[in-house]
Amino acid sequence: MNQIVMTTHKPDLNENVINAIQSVPLKENPNAKGRNVLNRMGNLSAFRVIKQIYYEYCANTSIHGIQYLGETRPLKEKLFWICVFIASICCCSNLIQNIYVKWTETPVIVTFAEKSTPVWNIPFPAITICSETKRPMQRKGPSYMELLNEWKSNIAEGKAFNPNINSTEFQEFLTLLHICNTQVIDEGLTRLSHQTIDYVGILNKMLPDFERYYLFCKWFGHFSECDELFVKTYTEEGICYTFNGLNATDIYRENTIQHRQMGLESTVKYNAFVNRSLEWSLENGYSHQTGLNTYPARVLSAGSRAGLFIVLQNFKQDLDFGCRGPIQGYKVLLHSPDDVPLVSKQFVRIPIAREVLIAVKPNMITTSVGISEYNPHRRQCFLSSERSLRFFKIYSQNNCELECLTNYTLKTCGCVKFSMPRTADMPVCGEDKIHCYDRAEDGLLFKEFSEGIKNTDFNFRGDTECNCMSACTSLSYNAEISQGNFDLEHMLEAVGDSDYLQKYPGAEMSRLSIYFKENQFITSKRSELYGVTDFLANCGGIFGLFMGFSILSVVELLYHVSLRLWSHVTATNQN
Repeated sequence: MNQIVMTTHKPDLNENVINAIQSVPLKENPNAKGRNVLNRMGNLSAFRVIKQIYYEYCANTSIHGIQYLGETRPLKEKLFWICVFIASICCCSNLIQNIYVKWTETPVIVTFAEKSTPVWNIPFPAITICSETKRPMQRKGPSYMELLNEWKSNIAEGKAFNPNINSTEFQEFLTLLHICNTQVIDEGLTRLSHQTIDYVGILNKMLPDFERYYLFCKWFGHFSECDELFVKTYTEEGICYTFNGLNATDIYRENTIQHRQMGLESTVKYNAFVNRSLEWSLENGYSHQTGLNTYPARVLSAGSRAGLFIVLQNFKQDLDFGCRGPIQGYKVLLHSPDDVPLVSKQFVRIPIAREVLIAVKPNMITTSVGISEYNPHRRQCFLSSERSLRFFKIYSQNNCELECLTNYTLKTCGCVKFSMPRTADMPVCGEDKIHCYDRAEDGLLFKEFSEGIKNTDFNFRGDTECNCMSACTSLSYNAEISQGNFDLEHMLEAVGDSDYLQKYPGAEMSRLSIYFKENQFITSKRSELYGVTDFLANCGGIFGLFMGFSILSVVELLYHVSLRLWSHVTATNQN
């Protein structure tokens, strides 16, 4: 039997030392070790916290469909709900975009007011009357048309125009060129006088006698002389007379010629008119302390007894058909008291030997309080404080357009017509510029149309150089007209008056009666169609319908990604 002898290996000293050295653990950098551990723990804990917050949000949110994404479900179901959620967001975005476009483009709607307005709450319309007889027909010497034809023929033949008339008649002819039918004035006519002509002064000198043409008036049931009610007005058709309009000193700015003209004349004849204190504005109306006699005047009821009645007269021998054409008589314009009358734009004819009744129906648009917060181009109107005019104290669309025409005429022709609002440094056009300023109005209309159509989609008025949108509060007067024959000759025979036609040979009368048709009228009102509240309500309804989304849903989301997340991270770090 073999004996196995086991021997024990004894390590030498060097091997023991090496083992001992290897068995001693290496000393690590404590700062590096802490950072590594924290990084690994931080990455794991942050991911775990975010995942936990995500599942918690999905389980508790009020938004429809989100809870299915946080549950343990097949991938197909989760993809289905993701697609549904994205489709809901697309539908909401499309509908909200439509609402936003409607809110931005049509924020204002004009509707009827809740209550009717009595006629004593607004002023009686301003009435401007212009006679077609600018100068009584000349008994001696050539007529206006004869002089005009002679001037044209001399130009065609290359001759100088030297009519056989005195200097006064020559200046009257030059003045009539501006107020007679300007459509017959050809382009390229030379200037006949290089001296400065006072057109207003000449018009006053050749003006027919007021008392012969305006016989008598009745206002508030009292007969009176018409010069107690009417004031001279300088228009594009010469001198007219206005009843119940604001004074020129209340309409024009102090640096305008019109303000100075009215100021000088008022000290002589119209002192009682100019010294009236203005107690009315279009936006605020009359004050509650205002009595019966107001400026501008108002009536208490409808009907002819409460209106204006006036008897007008013409004379056959004074009619100048060459100046104003075949239709003689008067032109009547109804306008708001704070508007400058533009008789040539819209008027009512008062023919000779006719009685005309005008039943007035007011058309007033007011403005709600909330509309002032919108931009003027969004609401398509100006408040009185938003648009300042150079020549006028009061903004209206009519005044703005007249000012723009003046500026355009000055730029195009280098001068303005004598009747246009102007300052002392603006030159007045002579006879050689009549064709220019007459065509300037057509040029401005085409220019405004071209500019406006570029900046609009036909839903609203586009931006133009004039920028004359309507006033947010406006007042106009619609007229219903009826008329009949006025036979003066047979009436005088019936009453046995044979002296009148001997005293006024060739006299022919017309009668005019203007009154409100009804005691009340329905005003229109600009108000918000979609305000901020309506816009938010519509957006909330769409979000709620498609997604169950609300303001609290936003708060929930912010809460989970901020406060809730921070709380979890803090608790994890402490553990």
